[in-house]
Amino acid sequence: MDTATVVDLGRYALWMTALISAPLLGTALGVGLIIGILQAATSINEMTLSFIPKLVALGLAMALFGGWQINTLVEFTRVIFQRIPTLFL
Repeated sequence: MDTATVVDLGRYALWMTALISAPLLGTALGVGLIIGILQAATSINEMTLSFIPKLVALGLAMALFGGWQINTLVEFTRVIFQRIPTLFL
């Protein structure tokens, strides 16, 4: 296995990680930003106020994107397993 193959596999794994986690991270970022703006506008300094809305939003995001995330991860695993016989040639 040469260096180019290792770099290619690493890049592909990092891309899949970013792709799969993006919907959940984006949802958490958006909800946190909205709650932060509301807290700043109302001068409420309660740190735990954003926990429940984020939890609900992430649950909804998992319901919406969970199937796609699993299918993407299964396809990534299938591609990696298909490449195993050619790695050490």
